[in-house]
Amino acid sequence: MRILLAEDEHTLGTWLCKALEHAGIQVEWVDDGRLADRALQRRDHDALVLDLGLPGLDGHAVLERLRARDQRLPALILTARDSLDERVRSLNAGADDFLAKPFALAELEARLQALVRRARGSEHPRLACGPLVYDGARRQFLLHGEPLGLSPRELAVLRVLVQRSGEPFSKQQILDRVFSDDEDVHPEAVEVFVHRLRKRLDGSGVRIVTLRGLGYALEADAPRTAA
Repeated sequence: MRILLAEDEHTLGTWLCKALEHAGIQVEWVDDGRLADRALQRRDHDALVLDLGLPGLDGHAVLERLRARDQRLPALILTARDSLDERVRSLNAGADDFLAKPFALAELEARLQALVRRARGSEHPRLACGPLVYDGARRQFLLHGEPLGLSPRELAVLRVLVQRSGEPFSKQQILDRVFSDDEDVHPEAVEVFVHRLRKRLDGSGVRIVTLRGLGYALEADAPRTAA
């Protein structure tokens, strides 16, 4: 999962980036509403965590612009303004959830996972593609019910692909979601990890396909029909 965090409190923003990335959630952090609005127009996020008291452009304006573009990105309001009127106003403006400061990290993580699952039309707590399942609680993949041994980078690449199985991710999108902390990594590194994953998934009933000009997609093999 890749989220946009719009938060101008730097101590909180730094802590959230580290904590969420440790939990496997990729974070792009901006501290100004104008920067948030620009980042959202790139449409490369799975959810938005939005503080209302942003400089430049406040959270309400960011949310209004997001919905005016008919972007249906799940949006969670994170703010110290914990009043009924503020909750109602935010929800009516298009927010999907509301979490008041201070908050527990586990609750924020759980709410984000739930928002993204609902946006994808699934309430199931694990991501899956055919016989391949990602168990978020254990942070591991299971293939036909057995743990799949992967390096941390292999796991991260496969987790990106399984989040929207059947849909392509470009090399750059995978790079941004997996290697954002390393500016020296080149797109060719994605090819190496995809090659390794293909070998591990060979003959399993799920595969990584290359869609020319679009990128890589994770697909389950079509079930065989009886003769």
